[in-house]
Amino acid sequence: MVLIDKLFRKTTTDSTQQEPEQTLIIRFRYGINGLEPLHRLEQELEELIKKEGVGEYDGHEIAIDYSDGYLYMYGPNAVTLFKTIQPALEKSDFIKGGIAKLRFGPPENGVKEIEVKLKE
Repeated sequence: MVLIDKLFRKTTTDSTQQEPEQTLIIRFRYGINGLEPLHRLEQELEELIKKEGVGEYDGHEIAIDYSDGYLYMYGPNAVTLFKTIQPALEKSDFIKGGIAKLRFGPPENGVKEIEVKLKE
């Protein structure tokens, strides 16, 4: 009976419209053997994002030869998310000169995106 109740239970929805999730992707040249510097930056980003309550850090991708990589973050406002972590990015040597892509909606055609070059 409990399973049937779960299957046919009405779900309650919040009456307020939830904002679409926005994305921040950082593309960078890495060129360091090993992941310790990347993991230190990730920890700092996670702490900043959590402290400010602006979204979530989702992880990274790095080339097998450590040549380049990506950092992925999500939240209700890509601009606020970027401004929150920008100082940490700019003080990281391997992020300098990278590209921040801010996407203002779901990953589909026609969604507004902008790219910002990070300081060298």
